[in-house]
Amino acid sequence: MLRNLFTVLLFSALATGALAQDEVDYLSFATEDEANSTEIFSKASPAVAYVTNKALRRNLFSLNVQEIPRGSGTGFIWDASGLVVTNFHVIAGAQRLTVTLQDREEYDAQVIGIAPEKDLAVLRMIEPPDDLVTLPLGDSSELTVGRKVLAIGNPFGLDTTLTTGVVSALGREIKSPSNRKIRGVIQTDAAINPGNSGGPLLNSLGQLVGVNTAIFSPSGGSAGIGFAIPVNTVKDVVPQLISFGRIQRPIMGLELASDRWIRRYRIEGLPVVRVFPGLPADEAGLRGAYRNSRGDITLGDIITQINDTLIRRHDDYLSVLEASDVGEVVTVTTRRGDEEMRFEVTLTESQ
Repeated sequence: MLRNLFTVLLFSALATGALAQDEVDYLSFATEDEANSTEIFSKASPAVAYVTNKALRRNLFSLNVQEIPRGSGTGFIWDASGLVVTNFHVIAGAQRLTVTLQDREEYDAQVIGIAPEKDLAVLRMIEPPDDLVTLPLGDSSELTVGRKVLAIGNPFGLDTTLTTGVVSALGREIKSPSNRKIRGVIQTDAAINPGNSGGPLLNSLGQLVGVNTAIFSPSGGSAGIGFAIPVNTVKDVVPQLISFGRIQRPIMGLELASDRWIRRYRIEGLPVVRVFPGLPADEAGLRGAYRNSRGDITLGDIITQINDTLIRRHDDYLSVLEASDVGEVVTVTTRRGDEEMRFEVTLTESQ
């Protein structure tokens, strides 16, 4: 009704010469865009939660144990059973977690799965209400630079706040809490501030396209450079966290040297410390470190490549495994002394 009245007034102003055609076009566009943002916020905000991370601390004077807020962030309802998705760094180290919904009702929650390497976590509300609202899932592969996106979160403790912007870039890489790279990240200029972490990034259809996770800012506030984990990654990881509590990846059956040790001795590749008997790497013929006749530790195989991917650190190795399936045969290239060797390894499920 109001929108029809606004349209009539616009055309009346155009007919009388009070507004030029380009001004009418601009006002019409702005109104449609604002209506779209308002509608998305109205539908999506009930599915957005305020996640509070609480810890126990002993009072230095009374020695009484007190519960204090350790941090807070945002999450969103994954399904009607009370599952909530948020960032791992929001809930890390928590001794008690609470989820507050739009109606300000607070619910205790417990962690059922974490993926520090993707900065994702899944919580379960212990006694969820019956009328939970969920978000429709989009497809982050369909995003293009310039597309409108909306972020809903709780920046600086201000609950259920909306910011809008566009997709600034795609395919970015950021470092996760476990120091692994998260690839394919969405960059946006929608304002993301402390407290937005774990909240949804939505497209103009109101579909979830990302999970807000980090900002690049010298001041700690939004500088127009925010990052979100793409929803296609979330759709792959979250079911694993629900079922197994962690990301499931196939294995070769190896123990590998640490990245710190590799940097210290400037080794190009990933040294195999130990090969577990009876597992695929052992059956393929890879060799771990061993003591020579003088009792000195001698390196065995140093993995330099798997299929077409160069291997220089654990992140490279784990990324290849995460992109592979149980039963898949991979070609592992190693350096053993001065000799280059190749092995065909059939990946198996984790034990």
